[in-house]
Amino acid sequence: MTYLLALDQGTSSSRSIVFDREGRVVTMAQREFPQIYPQPGWVEHNPMDLWQTQLATAREALKQAGLRADQIHAVGITNQRETTLVWNRKTGEPVYNAIVWQDRRAENTCAALREQGLSDTVLQKTGLRIDAYFSGTKLKWILDHVPGVRAQAERGELAFGTVDSWLIWQLTGGARHVTDITNASRTMLFNVHTRRWDDEMLTLLGVPASLMPEALPSSAHFGQMGAEWLGAPLEIAGVGGDQQSALFGQACFHAGMAKNTYGTGCFMLMHTGERFQVSQNGLITTATAQPPGKPQYALEGSVFIGGAVVQWLRDGLRAIESSSEVQALAESVPDAGGVVLVPAFTGLGAPYWQPDTRGTITGLTRGTTMAHIARAALESIAFQSAALLDAMSRDAVAAGGVPVSELRVDGGACVNDLLMQFQADLLGIPVVRPAVIETTALGAAYLAGLHTGLYAGLEELSNQWKAERTFHPTLSRERAAEKMAQWEHAVRQTVAA
Repeated sequence: MTYLLALDQGTSSSRSIVFDREGRVVTMAQREFPQIYPQPGWVEHNPMDLWQTQLATAREALKQAGLRADQIHAVGITNQRETTLVWNRKTGEPVYNAIVWQDRRAENTCAALREQGLSDTVLQKTGLRIDAYFSGTKLKWILDHVPGVRAQAERGELAFGTVDSWLIWQLTGGARHVTDITNASRTMLFNVHTRRWDDEMLTLLGVPASLMPEALPSSAHFGQMGAEWLGAPLEIAGVGGDQQSALFGQACFHAGMAKNTYGTGCFMLMHTGERFQVSQNGLITTATAQPPGKPQYALEGSVFIGGAVVQWLRDGLRAIESSSEVQALAESVPDAGGVVLVPAFTGLGAPYWQPDTRGTITGLTRGTTMAHIARAALESIAFQSAALLDAMSRDAVAAGGVPVSELRVDGGACVNDLLMQFQADLLGIPVVRPAVIETTALGAAYLAGLHTGLYAGLEELSNQWKAERTFHPTLSRERAAEKMAQWEHAVRQTVAA
């Protein structure tokens, strides 16, 4: 029983990965599910799609590995954060589709809160900016707009949860309504200092306290998975929102260590230890995944459209047939030919926070080809991430620390060598790709293994982390600054449009 099963419920697919004790991938299964776009700026998922694809991949992963469920030591869960679900406690039926983290429908609520002068209150309690990105205002929208739901909530008949809570509810047959502190810290309803749901925030958003799950440390007993699902009862012992889980899987356990995940969006986190630091540069403060102990924090910047820009090239422009073709297309030209793509399809996240901005392509000429646009699309991922790291380094220096000295990377798009080299060139520091890039799932597995005694502690996990390739910067700092200035000019044009 030295195997760990990680359930990785993401924005566009559900995956299950079996890891051995050394953190190596034994097998992986993945299934995509439909994205629902009811109107511009709205993004939803069918909650049953999330559950059914996740269960199906867990079964597939065990079958592919030739393992029985009783050979699995423990289960960890990691998930798309902020995505908001409400369901009936008796029937388990969702009252509405899951409102996805990318969804912007709650912006009017956020604007009203900002106009009331509540920005600093929210920041100090939760570490977050008032933004429709977070779960609290999505939950308020469901309570206010789905007929009969508020009355049911006030009678204590409903449960709210992020995706981890929804999966645990299903896996435990409704026995456990829980979340972990990392997912809780993304709701705008959780006080990250007391690690409790905040009464003032619940009142501000009109959320009955009876809706809320119990918030546990990320490495803890979350419940027993029913034997009917995989063939034997299994302990769910680790939970982390995907980005904090990736920080943990990258062995970034100490202040000053940073990672960037290149997924549907891009998410950069820098560990700040036990120091709760309010960013002066457009970032947010979030709880880190950790075993029980004193609260620990990270600064985070979120890029809403990262790898999703490649999906847009594939599905929207039909420039490529599969995402794997983008590097070859982009490398067919020496550079982007002056083209800059700002993929603000759902607004711009950190450090800009421009929710109403929409995407632009600048620098087009008669000589522009689809290859230039593809290269500009890839470069947009690196440009946005470079803006985040610059903000992080400025915050670190302001707090008496030092700038980030290396960036650990993971996520699907980090396998793109062209993108990683361009990222290192822009940043001027090494970009390090680990031997195991499935660090989001690995973090959840590690959290589960820690709680159940498979690992002695964090030092053992640090020693397991290995680099696969390091990308060193080759561009002069002057040329990198010119490129960043070109990007920032395009952003200003986009915001002004």
